[in-house]
Amino acid sequence: MTTQPLKFNLETETNRVIAVQHWPQPVPEQVIIMAPAMGVPQSYYQNFCQWLAQQGRAVISFDYFGIGASLQGPLKQQHTTIREWAELDAAAVIAHTQQLYPTASIIWFAHSVSGQLFGMIPNYSAVDRMITVATGSGYWRENTPQLKPKAWLLWHIIAPLTLPMFGYFPGDKLGIVGNLPGAAMRQWRRWCLHPEYLIGVEGEANRQRYAKISTPITSISFSDDELLSQRNIHAMHDAYVNAPQQRLCIEPQSVGLERIGHFGFFRQRLAGSSWDELILPHLSNSSPEPS
Repeated sequence: MTTQPLKFNLETETNRVIAVQHWPQPVPEQVIIMAPAMGVPQSYYQNFCQWLAQQGRAVISFDYFGIGASLQGPLKQQHTTIREWAELDAAAVIAHTQQLYPTASIIWFAHSVSGQLFGMIPNYSAVDRMITVATGSGYWRENTPQLKPKAWLLWHIIAPLTLPMFGYFPGDKLGIVGNLPGAAMRQWRRWCLHPEYLIGVEGEANRQRYAKISTPITSISFSDDELLSQRNIHAMHDAYVNAPQQRLCIEPQSVGLERIGHFGFFRQRLAGSSWDELILPHLSNSSPEPS
């Protein structure tokens, strides 16, 4: 049973290169693509991916262009939007997954932004199911009360000042999100300032694309998410209007934890019974009941 990944680079349609890790299985029924959150490197999900592999699943993780091991050269020279993460990077990963495992069902296991951009992936129909974790609209007025004043400061003052100054968003220096390519941060800012988030900004054709998606979705959110309110969660998933959905809001105490939050689900302390309880039933279910 493989617990250490194979590492390689994958070329997208525009000849940019992203870093990928692969936990192979001989003939799996299911392959899981671990799709990361905004600015979060794939290394953050290493323990979770190894656990999935130990359950007999083939697993693939990756870094979006300009993030983690997919950063090549100075960040201010990495030109990419979030939409290009979907149209180029995610599309390349899904296509490669199909080549590796043509008979396996594919699960897009999306943390945060990766559940938002799913509707922009050109070959999304190759995915059999999506499981989102802490995915919601980033509209700042619907963020949690503790985040809302910080979000106003970020979108109205910090981002407009730092982006032209550095040529990218220096999140590591500021302790906010993480370092992000400038174009991706500018696009995200536009989304977060709009009441309908990316659906309202990216045009009617994009809205209809999301509405046509029929991929079954299981949404897992957390009552103590410090970033997203349940209004954020529901607003984003409502865009997938024709997708059968199951939406779960988990209380940390229900799985024996004091705290989970926006990022804690993938930390090692959730391993064992918590992951068994929260994930294995949803990997087995082929189609969630509509919420």
